[in-house]
Amino acid sequence: MKLTEQLTDQQWRERLTDEQYRVTRLKGTEYPFSGELLHNEQAGSYHCVCCGAELFSSTTKFDAGCGWPSFYQALEGRVKYQSDTSHGMVRTEIMCANCDAHLGHVFTDGPAPTGNRYCVNSVSLTFSDKTE
Repeated sequence: MKLTEQLTDQQWRERLTDEQYRVTRLKGTEYPFSGELLHNEQAGSYHCVCCGAELFSSTTKFDAGCGWPSFYQALEGRVKYQSDTSHGMVRTEIMCANCDAHLGHVFTDGPAPTGNRYCVNSVSLTFSDKTE
């Protein structure tokens, strides 16, 4: 679903589970090591749970040991970035460029070739198998 207009808060609440809503719309964080996509090693793509936009390829996923799915690169133009100074830290928040869903944060301690670690809440993603 490509969003051409913003949904109301009530519409988001109706579309998402309580946990999906808390993380993606209220900028929450799921518990580390709790997400169902953390250990997924299948070939395919990762999409925004809110709007379905394709965000990450499984070819860029790696085990960072941090407790959340991690990628070293997002698909071009699919993620937007915003400074996040909450919780007494300075971080870079990542959001779906299509619907503004909170995905997680990006850090500069990732592997080559980018050096980035996109630390993403599993609950903010869906997975599509490469064979689909």
